[in-house]
Amino acid sequence: MSLKPVSEIDTKIAKGAIWMVAFKFLDRGIGLISTLILARMLVPADFGLVAMAMIINSALSLLVSFSFDIQLIQNPKAGPDHFNTAWTFNVIFAAVCGICMAAIAIPASAYYNQPDLANILYILGLGFVIQGFSNIGTVKFQREMRFDKEFRFLLSKRLATLVVTIPLAFIMRNYWALVLGQLAGTILSVIQSYVISTYRPRLSLAARGEMFHASKWLVVNNIIQFVNNRAAQFILAHYTTPAAMGTHAISTEVATMPTTELVAPINRAAFPGYSKAAHDLDLLRDSFLKVISSIALFTIPAGIGILAVADVLVPAALGWQWLAAIPLIQILAVHSVIKAVQTNITYVYLALGRPRLITIVWAAQAVVMVALLIPAVKHFGMIGASCAYLATGIAMIPVNQGMVARCLNLGWTTFCRQLVRPLLASLVMGGAVLAVKSQMQLRHGVTLDYLIALVVCVAVGALTYALALYVLWRLAKSPHGLERYGFGRVETALGKVGIRVKLVG
Repeated sequence: MSLKPVSEIDTKIAKGAIWMVAFKFLDRGIGLISTLILARMLVPADFGLVAMAMIINSALSLLVSFSFDIQLIQNPKAGPDHFNTAWTFNVIFAAVCGICMAAIAIPASAYYNQPDLANILYILGLGFVIQGFSNIGTVKFQREMRFDKEFRFLLSKRLATLVVTIPLAFIMRNYWALVLGQLAGTILSVIQSYVISTYRPRLSLAARGEMFHASKWLVVNNIIQFVNNRAAQFILAHYTTPAAMGTHAISTEVATMPTTELVAPINRAAFPGYSKAAHDLDLLRDSFLKVISSIALFTIPAGIGILAVADVLVPAALGWQWLAAIPLIQILAVHSVIKAVQTNITYVYLALGRPRLITIVWAAQAVVMVALLIPAVKHFGMIGASCAYLATGIAMIPVNQGMVARCLNLGWTTFCRQLVRPLLASLVMGGAVLAVKSQMQLRHGVTLDYLIALVVCVAVGALTYALALYVLWRLAKSPHGLERYGFGRVETALGKVGIRVKLVG
């Protein structure tokens, strides 16, 4: 199957993806700086204690998991009544969550045998209530595919948290920097939502029946996805220590940062486009393939790159107290690649108005995940949890591919062709990085050696990937797509500095 010429929807998706990827690069760059600074000032137990609180926070958030924003984006007839009803429900449910958080604070701290946990939960409960008042009007940015405004809004939220958390970490040197930083970020983001959006929500339940009816499957999906995302933390909290939980939490963040975190903005930009193309199966299928191709170009090399450099990345970036995270990061990096190329399928089901399919897939995944996690964590701890995630991801590949193939009348080979060139180029890149790294003489305990090695490995990997991808693209007879666009931009940039080279054509 050859991809069709770029449609207006594809163009909007591409522009939106550029804005959202730009945001995510800045967001994760800021997040990386924040994580590196905090990891050097705090200890794994601090991160583990906050991770315990976030498990409870996430569980209670299911009470407000009606995904009204998805309905507002998907429904072309959504008007003020729908927006006001969504906002009113958010306010009500957030208040309920805040009260519940305060009510279970002491029992939860007793269950985990962590007295400090109660005060953390009180603060998070207050944050719940405040977050409920966030302006629902910001959903219009995504609905109308005005991603430049969404870019500014999301970036301001991230910066708000950063400018508070880092100074607090220098002053307090404990987990309170993370907790109070998050609360301050929530307050500032709510204020910013009213500054950037002119919409002013009002208390109303005029569309309550319609919105609740459409939300039932989304609520079930969110509950199941909570199990998928948080099961490991629940089980680790039961069988291990806060330090182990903190190590696993940081490992997950580092391993997924360049993959699933990068694909999230592409998915965010693709969903409104998919919703507009849902009436035309051919157009939707073609848009889906273009998006998958774009995701693969970035996420596969990112994941394999993390796998290849984890042993120098951890000492150089996190510090020597985090060496136990190295094998976890390597395992989770592979899992993150598998997950990244599968997550966009969910948005196809949502665009087609078939959230029940998401429920089926995620429920199957949750069953497999929990069945593997309990014995794996019990016998192998953190390593077992990471391996369980990887095994689950592999097991779900044929399920995901089979279901989306039926929905879009899409052949297995057609989907796989979008992955071949990025995968082969990434394997070449990984081999080159390992070869270069094997020639380095690194002194244990000397952070500068590892920092230099990391910079060299990243540079070699990026150059090798670009060259290998270009060769494979030319061997495939230079098909249209993101590769042609990217190499064309490189050709233009080189021409501006006096280097005349023909890369495209």
